[in-house]
Amino acid sequence: MLASIVALGWPTMLEQFFQTAVQYIDTAMVGSLGTHATAAVGCTGTVNWLIGGLVSAMGVGFLALISQSIGARRPEKARAAAAQSLSVTLITGLALTALIQGLANFVPGWMQADPLIRGDAAMYFRVLHATILLRALSIIPATVLRAAGDTRTPMRIALAVNGVNVALNFLLIYPARTVTVFSHGITLPGAGLGIAGAAWASSLAYGAVGIVTFLKMWNHPAVSPRGCSLRPDRRILGPVFRVTLPNMLQRFATSMGYVVFASLINALGETSTAAHTVANTVESAFYIPGWGMQAAAATLAGFALGEGSRKKLKRLGNTFLPLEIALMVASGALLFLLAGPLVRIFTRDGEVVRLGTTVLRMVAVSEPFYGVPIVTEGMMQGCGETRIPLVFNLIGMWGVRVLGTFLFTRVWGYGLVSAWGCMIGHNMLLFFLFGAWYLSGRWNPLEKSGKKRRKTAG
Repeated sequence: MLASIVALGWPTMLEQFFQTAVQYIDTAMVGSLGTHATAAVGCTGTVNWLIGGLVSAMGVGFLALISQSIGARRPEKARAAAAQSLSVTLITGLALTALIQGLANFVPGWMQADPLIRGDAAMYFRVLHATILLRALSIIPATVLRAAGDTRTPMRIALAVNGVNVALNFLLIYPARTVTVFSHGITLPGAGLGIAGAAWASSLAYGAVGIVTFLKMWNHPAVSPRGCSLRPDRRILGPVFRVTLPNMLQRFATSMGYVVFASLINALGETSTAAHTVANTVESAFYIPGWGMQAAAATLAGFALGEGSRKKLKRLGNTFLPLEIALMVASGALLFLLAGPLVRIFTRDGEVVRLGTTVLRMVAVSEPFYGVPIVTEGMMQGCGETRIPLVFNLIGMWGVRVLGTFLFTRVWGYGLVSAWGCMIGHNMLLFFLFGAWYLSGRWNPLEKSGKKRRKTAG
C-alpha cells in the first residue's frame, strides 16, 4: 500500500512543486515592477481560483467513475467516460470564455481593489483567461490520466511547459537590455510589456499545457477516447454529475468565500493586498504534500472501491493519514523557519515583508492539522462521496473565515493578521470535522455496507 501511495503521489507533488516554483518566479518578476504591479496581479487571484476550481470540479466525477471502472476491470466504460469528459470540457471552456471576457472590467471593482490598480488588474485578468478553453483541456484530461493511475504524464508536461512560461516571462515582461557576462556585453531581447507580458506568458503556457495534455489522453492505452461517442450519454453523465454537482457547489461556494475574504483584505489597502498576495504565493508551496497525497488518495480509493475490497480501502486510510501528517509537520516547520527570507524574494517593501512574515508564521503552526481534511476528502472523492465535504467546507468558509474576517476588519477595525487568524480557525474546524468523520468509519461505503449485512444477518 505504501509503495502504491508513493508511486502515485510523488509525481503529483513534483508537478505541483514546479508549478509553484513558476508561480514564485512570476510573482518575483512582477514584484520587481513595484507594489502596484503585485497588487494589480494579486487582487483577482481568488477569482482565478474560483474559475480553476469550477473546472477541476468537473473532473472529480470522472475521476471517481474512471478509477472505479478500472478497479472493476471494465476498461470500455473507462474509455467511454474519457470521451464524455472531452464533451464536457468543450462546453465548459466555451461558456467560461464568453463569461470571463464579458465581465473582466467589473471584477477588480467587485474585489474592492484600489481604483488606481483596477485598469491593470482588469487587463491582466482578461488576458490570463483568453485561453481558458485550452486551460480546461489541461485540467480535466489530466484528471482522467490520474484516474487511470498515470500521474507521471501530467508531471512531465507541467515540467516542460513551466520552463516555457519562465522563458516567456523574461521575453515579455522586461524591455530589451544588455547584461555583462565575463566582461562581455550580451543584449537580451524583450518586449517590455510589464504586467501585460506576465499575463500573456501565463496564458500561452496554459494553452500549451492543454494541447499537449489532450494529445496524451487521446493516445493513452487505458483511457483513450478513440472510437467512443462524444454525444452526451446519460448512463455515464448521470453518475458523473451526481458526484460532480456537490463538488462544484462546494468549489463555487468556497471560492466565492475566498473572493469575499480577499475583497475584505483588499479594502485594507495596497500594502495589505500585496502582503496577502505574497504570503499566499509562499504558502502554496507548503501545501504540496497535502494536495499531492489527495490526488493519490482519490485514485487508490476508487480502485479499491471498484474491486470491492473493504479491507484494502480501510488499510488505505490507515496508511495515508500518518504519512500525510508527518509530511505536513515537516512542511509547517520549514515554513515557520523560512517565512522571512521567502517573503523577501518577492518584495523589498519593509512593511509588506513584516506583515507577510507574521501571517506565514501563524499559519505554519496549523499546517499539520490541515493534512487530515485534505486526504480524507480525497478518499471520499474517489468513493464518489462529495456531499459531506460540501457541508463541512461551507460551515468552515462562511461560518468562520468570512464572517470572522468581516467582524474583525470591518466591525472591530483590525488588520491583515486578524484575517489570517480567521483562516487558521477555518482550517482547524475542518480538521475536527473530517477527523471525526474518518474515525466514525462513515467515509468508507464498503464498511457501511458490511455493517448493514452483519446487522441483517444478526
